[in-house]
Amino acid sequence: MTNRRSFLAGLLAAGALPRRTWAQAGGAAFLSAARAPDGHHLLCGLTPRGEIAFSLPLPDRGHAAAAHPHLAQAIAFARRPGTYAIVLDCISGKQLARLEAPGGRHFYGHGTFSMDGTTLFTTENDYDGGRGVIGVWNAENGYRRLGEFDSGGTGPHDIQRLPDGKTLVVANGGIETHPDTGRLKLNIPTMRPNLTYLSPEGRLLEKIELGPAHQKNSIRHLAVDATGTVAFAMQWQGADSPELPLLGLHDRSGNQLRFAAAASIPRMKGYLGSVATTPDGGTLATTSPRGSRLQVTCPPLVPHS
Repeated sequence: MTNRRSFLAGLLAAGALPRRTWAQAGGAAFLSAARAPDGHHLLCGLTPRGEIAFSLPLPDRGHAAAAHPHLAQAIAFARRPGTYAIVLDCISGKQLARLEAPGGRHFYGHGTFSMDGTTLFTTENDYDGGRGVIGVWNAENGYRRLGEFDSGGTGPHDIQRLPDGKTLVVANGGIETHPDTGRLKLNIPTMRPNLTYLSPEGRLLEKIELGPAHQKNSIRHLAVDATGTVAFAMQWQGADSPELPLLGLHDRSGNQLRFAAAASIPRMKGYLGSVATTPDGGTLATTSPRGSRLQVTCPPLVPHS
């Protein structure tokens, strides 16, 4: 009978050791950047009941995180215009890698993995070129950067993968910024937000632009249900407060664009933060930090005109 050491050596040689999964990370179902009462910044894993499964330190203020689809690993992104992203083992708390945006780029705070977990896609700013790019990283080789491609717009904020396992959807907020001016918005009069659908190789599949009335409605955060319907939360950049909605839906199969009139600019003080959807798309939830509101919406919504 083989002894334990030779047995484990054989497993290692065959690559057959069990891989540490999310079930071992305290049943975390959600990831959130946070700030502790003492001012330190954290990445927290939350259970479906909202309990803290784990909390891991971050070097600075985080914005969002991307969960590996199979392994208990998460990428925590710096808040715009930060240039770091930390790869964390959510069981041991060990830092596995640190990503640095290349020269002339900064992160926008979001990323997503390919379905098989081998590739990470990150939203970035080519700030001298005034265009958005999607960074591509090899998650199997120390998160080595492979390259980048155009996001199809300016100021790409959130990025998600559709249920087909391939298509990427990007929220191009439309706002041009530059690290030399911090978080100053440089092009409000001419901004043009859009949703773009891209292949993993960067081919533009579809671009959805909002009508003229929504020209200053910056698309920020996304949620995708099991049917591939994309919910998008917006933030109004105008000085006025028109009766326009801040929550929309788009469905590629029918090329439908719809809005939730209840999530209006005046009611939400021009600002939606997070958006989430149930898998069947039957319920949407949004937060408005400025309006101090959590709103639950049940589609269908009003068609876009």
